[in-house]
Amino acid sequence: MKADAGKHFLAISESKPRHIGILAYPGVALLDAVGPLEVFAAANIVLARRSPPCAKAYHVEIWSERVGAIDGSCGVSLNATRSIAAADPFELDTLIVAGSPGVGTLISSPCVDWLREATGGIRRVGGICTGVFLLAEAGLLDGCRAVTHWAFCDELARRYPAIRVDPDPIFLRDGRFYTTAGMTAGMDLALALVQDDLGRDVALATAQLLVIFLKRPGGQSQFSAHLAAQLDGDGPIAGLQSWILDHLDTDLTIEALAERVHMSPRNFVRNFEREAGTPPGVFVERARLDAARRAIEDGEDQLEIIARRCGFTSAEILRRLFQRRLGVSPTAYRSRFRSAH
Repeated sequence: MKADAGKHFLAISESKPRHIGILAYPGVALLDAVGPLEVFAAANIVLARRSPPCAKAYHVEIWSERVGAIDGSCGVSLNATRSIAAADPFELDTLIVAGSPGVGTLISSPCVDWLREATGGIRRVGGICTGVFLLAEAGLLDGCRAVTHWAFCDELARRYPAIRVDPDPIFLRDGRFYTTAGMTAGMDLALALVQDDLGRDVALATAQLLVIFLKRPGGQSQFSAHLAAQLDGDGPIAGLQSWILDHLDTDLTIEALAERVHMSPRNFVRNFEREAGTPPGVFVERARLDAARRAIEDGEDQLEIIARRCGFTSAEILRRLFQRRLGVSPTAYRSRFRSAH
């Protein structure tokens, strides 16, 4: 047994389970709540299979405004076993706040007042997806870096200017606060917490049991939806963006793009960034990377062919961009994400 694993084994065998509370409410996205719960449950299974078996590391409960059934956003109910009005929050080691598709209703939730008043003694507090808005409304994230689902990052930044919103990571930690991107990112966060608590060995075995990655390569900006979200509108810039996505192997320099929409390069850059929310060079790079990513997932073509088709001058440039933006090589990405045929 490695020294780190031995240290964690002794800590587990000599301590009580960590209490994890998952805060839910009517309209909650069930995966936000159940995903992390399953990760902690899987960690307990991994420990129980050890020889000799370790004590259970986690005791997880659903907390809500009242005990009983909670209607989820998908029409399926979740059962809360603890009421925030009656339970003592100081028994919690970690609190995770689930999100909901209806962001507008989150900030008026009775849970916000409870979060503001009762979470000071909790060691770790996390928000999954749009659950970050409850933490933000409670004032807990002021001065912190935070992330949420890519579709709501701009709204989070607009509503709460004291928060430094970073739209790219799967999850972020700032002090004792954790925030995540989309729904499944809650499982990424839970695995990171398991690794902090129990070591990489247990976290890796937990990930293997769940058939997910211990550390997912790349940030949420790798997905096509992030680009598609920037195509709103019907003006010349929006039209140019759509054209770019269909002509990635052509000259997409600022000068060439500016000429296409009959603007000076300086005026074009200013208009593009205002309407698209990102500089034209960044948009082009993301579009080319996304196209290359999908080609690697879906086909057998060599990297040189994919690079040329997506507008890169060489496969080496594509390799460097993959490593810089996604934290993984194209070869490793293909082995992990290749579509089944």
